[in-house]
Amino acid sequence: MNKSRLYHRLFPARARKRVSLRRNVVNLSLPVLLSSLFQRLVSIVDIFLVGGVGGAAIAAAGLGQLLIFTVMTLFWGLGTGTTVVIAHLWGGRRFGDARKAAFTACLACLLMAAAATLLGMSLGGPLIRFLGAQDEVLLLAAGYVRLVFLFFAFTAGLNILSAVMHGAGNTRTPMEGVLLVNILHVLLAYPLIYGKLGLPRLGVTGAAYAINASEFAGCLYLLVQALRLGYLRVGRPSLPLFRRIWRVGYPVALERLAQQSGQLFYSKFIIGFGTAAYAAHQIGLSIESLSFMPGAGMGIAAATLMGQALGARKLKRARLSHREALRLAIIVMASMALLFLLVPHLLIGLFTRDPEVVANGCIFLRIVAFAQVPLALSFVYAGSLRGTGDTHYVFLVTLVAMWGIRVFLSWVAVAWLHLSLPFIWGVFLIDWYFRAAAFAWRYRQRDLHQVVL
Repeated sequence: MNKSRLYHRLFPARARKRVSLRRNVVNLSLPVLLSSLFQRLVSIVDIFLVGGVGGAAIAAAGLGQLLIFTVMTLFWGLGTGTTVVIAHLWGGRRFGDARKAAFTACLACLLMAAAATLLGMSLGGPLIRFLGAQDEVLLLAAGYVRLVFLFFAFTAGLNILSAVMHGAGNTRTPMEGVLLVNILHVLLAYPLIYGKLGLPRLGVTGAAYAINASEFAGCLYLLVQALRLGYLRVGRPSLPLFRRIWRVGYPVALERLAQQSGQLFYSKFIIGFGTAAYAAHQIGLSIESLSFMPGAGMGIAAATLMGQALGARKLKRARLSHREALRLAIIVMASMALLFLLVPHLLIGLFTRDPEVVANGCIFLRIVAFAQVPLALSFVYAGSLRGTGDTHYVFLVTLVAMWGIRVFLSWVAVAWLHLSLPFIWGVFLIDWYFRAAAFAWRYRQRDLHQVVL
């Protein structure tokens, strides 16, 4: 009996399809996971490197990054809409329309980035003051924010070009671009922060210069590849295609805005416990972000596979792709939860030796360990819902969870009950369990036969 016949006998058609889908999920999500990891590493490396300057520097870099992430909400919305619409067009083999949609999205991104630069440079300082930063932190963070917003177009460009390629099913090239960003960032950040290799010692400002230079190189690389591989064609933008993109994307922008603005207010409560508490919070977030990268990667893979399958009207394949992404995300993130529970001190110790920061950081990681599985569920269910175009519901759930649960309960805990820091951190467990349940319920009610973009 030849190998092919033996394989088909040992693995029936249904099992072979499941293996094929699992391979597709891994092939799509692994580069996305690595891309997300590398992209997040830019922020983590900044926190890690400025840690040697002091707690105020960690807090300043963390606040600056929080403002950047808040402004990026519009661009994440545009990117998600671009990915979903291009995935549908690509799945339906309408390649010309997909390229036109890509150019339209890039042009919109450029115009939005110019407006974001002006707003960020003028309002960054006052926002940091509003959050209650102490004078030393305020001074460092204001300079960091001005520089990063000056070259914000490259940050936005990386996002939209990656979204175009994700929609076409190419997650490898964006991974290469972000890897390039990370390599250049590490090579530049350390000498600029600490004054090595004959360069001036710039501290937190040096980290901003390193981000700008590395993201310029990464954005240029992705632009060249998008043109070379035929994902993008310069021409006349299409207003109808932009409307389709924005119809899917604007609820995502509102969702991310609700999430990040809520994070700003939530951070205000944490800062009220002192600089050491916020430094521990920021380090903990940096470490925890590594754990939810697999879930985020599986979520993007679920959105892409769902969009392409629906575009080709293969509904059963869409359901199976979601199931495989969900299974893989839960396995990986549950493993990370065990790590946070067992060795939090080793992870926090990589960033700082300050005993107060380490003690608070260990408490933070042990709390977020219990959020890992609901995070996995939330990412994949939300990704699949976005792939069906149901982004408005995802926004509403995020709005209720962030403002109705996390911000409101934190305010009650601080202003009325005067509870300690661990209780404030514990509030977001309620947030993520609520989201996981709400997204899972909606997905099970969704009729894929009725999906039209």
